[in-house]
Amino acid sequence: MKAESETQTQKAESTELEQSSFSLSALSFPLKIGYDGKRAANNLTGLGNYSRSLIEHLAHQFPQHQYLVYAPKVKSAKQIDAFFEKDNIELKLPQNGSFLWRSLNILKDLVRDEVQIYHGLSHEIPFAIEHTRIKAIVTIHDLIFLRFPQYYKFIDRKLYEWKSKSACKRASKIIAISEKTKEDIIDLYGINPEKIEVIYQSCDDSFKTPFPKETLSRIRATYKLPEKYILNVGTIEERKNLKLAVQALKEVNKDYKLVVIGKQTAYFKTVEKEIEKLGLKNRILFLKNIPFADLPGIYQMAGVFVYPSFYEGFGIPIIEALYSSVPVVAATGSCLEEAGGPDSLYISPTDANALAKAINQIVENPQLQKEMKEKGLEFVQKFNSPVVTQQLMDCYLTL
Repeated sequence: MKAESETQTQKAESTELEQSSFSLSALSFPLKIGYDGKRAANNLTGLGNYSRSLIEHLAHQFPQHQYLVYAPKVKSAKQIDAFFEKDNIELKLPQNGSFLWRSLNILKDLVRDEVQIYHGLSHEIPFAIEHTRIKAIVTIHDLIFLRFPQYYKFIDRKLYEWKSKSACKRASKIIAISEKTKEDIIDLYGINPEKIEVIYQSCDDSFKTPFPKETLSRIRATYKLPEKYILNVGTIEERKNLKLAVQALKEVNKDYKLVVIGKQTAYFKTVEKEIEKLGLKNRILFLKNIPFADLPGIYQMAGVFVYPSFYEGFGIPIIEALYSSVPVVAATGSCLEEAGGPDSLYISPTDANALAKAINQIVENPQLQKEMKEKGLEFVQKFNSPVVTQQLMDCYLTL
C-alpha cells in the first residue's frame, strides 16, 4: 500500500511539474493573439487610431508573436493599408460572414486559427468565448453612457450597457484605461477589483517629435492659423463642453484667438448662438477634416490647450498636448487629472471665469509657461508607448 501510495504521489508530482513547465515554457513560444479589428480596419480617428497604435507597438516591441486582426470588412485608406503591411500583423476577414459574426460566428475562426488570447479592444468580446480554451481580455474605455445617460439615445445606452457588462463578467481580465474607469466598473457593474488592471493609453508617436520650422510655417499658412491661439480638439458635442471655452474667451487676453478642431454635431448650433451672443465670431476658428499628419504641428504652435469636458474615460488630447510642450487647462470631475498630471491647471466644468483666469495666468507668465511645458513633458513619459506596451504584454502573459 505504501509503495502504491508513493507511486501515486510521484505521478501527481510529475503531472504537476509537467503542467508547471508547460506554463513557463509557453511564455517563450510565439503566441497567436487575436483582436477585435472592426475599428482598426475601418476607422481613421478615435478608437481606430487607438486600436492600430496598440497592435503596431506590440508587433514592433514583441515581433516573435503573431497578431491576427479580425474585422467584418476593411476600408481602403493610407493609414489602414500601412498598418496591414507589417509582417506579423494579419487581417482576418470572416469565412462565413453575417451581422452576428463579431458576436458569435467569429469563435469558429478563432478556434480554427488556434488563437490563444483574444482582446476585445472596445467594450465587447464574443459570446461563449468563456467556454473555449481561448483567454479573453476586454478593454473598457469609459461608462459615460451610465454616468451621463442624457447624452445617449435610450436604445444605444441599453445596448452599450448590455454588451460591456456581459463582457466584464465573462472576460478573463479587464483592462481599464484609467483609475476612474476602474472605479466605475467596480461601482456600476459590481466587478471584483482584482480582475481589473489599469493600463493607460499613449498617443501617436508623431506628437513626440517637434516639427521643423518650415513645416510649421507651411501648416500655419495652410489653415490660416492666428499668431497666438488657444487650442481645443475633440468632437463638438455637449459633453465636451466647448461652450464654456467660448464663454471664457470673452475675458481672455485679446491677443489670443480660439482654434477648434473636431466633428460638428447638433450641439454646434448651441455653440454658434453663444459666439453670436458674445460677439466673438472674429476670435474663433473652426477647422474640420484636418489631415492627421498636420495635427501635431497645430498642437505645437498653440499657446494653451483647453479641455473643459464634463466627463472622459481618459483624455488622449491632453497627452497629445503635453507631448507637444503645450500647457494644459482641463476640467475636474472625471479622469483628466490622471492624464494632465500635477502641473496642469484644473477648473470646474461650469466655471467660465475660472477657465479665463487660468488661461490668462499662463499666457501672461512666461516663467509659468516654461515650467508647465517642462514638467508636463516629464510627467507624460509614464504614458510612453514602450512602457504601456510592456504593461500590456505582461498582462497577456499572466493569463
